[in-house]
Amino acid sequence: MAASKMVMASLTHFRPLTCAAAAASAFYPARLVPHPPDLVMWVQRQGGFVHQALKIAQDSGHGVGLLASEAIPKGSELIALPKHIPLRFGSFESDGVDEINSVLVDLARQIPEELWAMKLGLKLLRERAKVGSFWWPYISNLPEAYSVPIFFPGEDIKNLHYAPLLYQVNKRCRFLLDFEQEVRRALENLKPNDHPFGGQDVDASSLGWAMSAVSSRAFRLHGKRHPDGTYNDDPMMLPLIDMCNHSFDPNAKIVQEQGVDNAKMLVKVVAETAIKQNDPLAINYGCLNNDLFLLDYGFVIPSNPYDTIELKYDGALLDAASMAAGVSSPSFSAPSPWQQQVLGRLGLVGEAATLKVSLGGQELVEGRLLAALRVLLANDVQSVEKHELDTLKSLSAEAPLGVATEVAALRTVIALCAMALGHFPTKIMEDEAFLRKGVSSSSELAIQFRMEKKSVIIDVMRNLTRRVKLFSSKETATAQD
Repeated sequence: MAASKMVMASLTHFRPLTCAAAAASAFYPARLVPHPPDLVMWVQRQGGFVHQALKIAQDSGHGVGLLASEAIPKGSELIALPKHIPLRFGSFESDGVDEINSVLVDLARQIPEELWAMKLGLKLLRERAKVGSFWWPYISNLPEAYSVPIFFPGEDIKNLHYAPLLYQVNKRCRFLLDFEQEVRRALENLKPNDHPFGGQDVDASSLGWAMSAVSSRAFRLHGKRHPDGTYNDDPMMLPLIDMCNHSFDPNAKIVQEQGVDNAKMLVKVVAETAIKQNDPLAINYGCLNNDLFLLDYGFVIPSNPYDTIELKYDGALLDAASMAAGVSSPSFSAPSPWQQQVLGRLGLVGEAATLKVSLGGQELVEGRLLAALRVLLANDVQSVEKHELDTLKSLSAEAPLGVATEVAALRTVIALCAMALGHFPTKIMEDEAFLRKGVSSSSELAIQFRMEKKSVIIDVMRNLTRRVKLFSSKETATAQD
């Protein structure tokens, strides 16, 4: 009975979306219940393995995580979960077809693929409401709030100052509000015994909590094997394993093992390097930009080598940038037929065009944008036809269409950067001053996010300016010879 009271209390006191930021005001939010069961002991009792040196502790940089209480050698098995421990939506199939599962499956079909976390979130909410759920020891250890932007106050969403992320945040908020109505319609005439959430109200805030819990903690691993040897994509929540923090230089990795017909599937965490005493366990969540880290995980990576700035490929914008750079070319807004053909191959014109291009990250300048600029600034079709498209898209390909064209293309990108930087209403120094004054945690995340975006732009400008100077010095030396 005590457990059922706790479930009732936690589900019936969800905050509405407009107020949820108050719950996320601390970087280390409380667990769902004040004194949750010991997760390590639960995993061990269920047949899982946990290395004796691992402990759950507060990590000053990331909140609650897994730490090594003593040195652990490279290659050591750290955690192993048998098949029945991961929480996955597909387990409805094994539960049998009844009214409860039928309702959840029907609701899941209405969720777009890009918001796959909500599908598994329905299962999570179901188990959270279910008295005596097998996964309650795990669920009770989850945070009661998440620091993702859908829970930011409206002012802090605006303070992100970055249109592509604002679009994604608003899209998710609209989906949650619309889906709340779909859920209510699906539940309104159900008998109490057929209600997936024990008769409790499920609103946009509780749906947002579930979607955030999944997006920040679930892993997309192999599911059922197809006859051709490929596997279904199977999102699942991995108790204890999901307490590993993120690093681009991880000391651990996840290994998925397959037994005969997948019957003995285990998910393991193995030490990828030697782990020192008191070091936190860290895996690589993926080579993601800060948009995804903030949207799905609620944090921002400083100097993220995969962070990018998103721009829209637009002839008028390129015209303005080229004029600012002192580069004259009528081709940006009125490309010749052969240039138009190359732009079509780059996917920048035509019905199926993808106009989103990026700066920063591993490419520095997205290959499609670089190739387009090189081609539009080229003197003739013959010089372009000498090169493969991949060569034209590569920044490491040194001036394939000549130094003058290369310098003009790079100067145009630098001008694009300056224009993008000018769209931010604050400068980095102003942002730093805001942080020094002390702000709420959601404001701090918003400011850190926009500072990192500006840093990406500045880094691209510096890098390309160095390249322009190098080309110019080579050109001068050649002329003097």
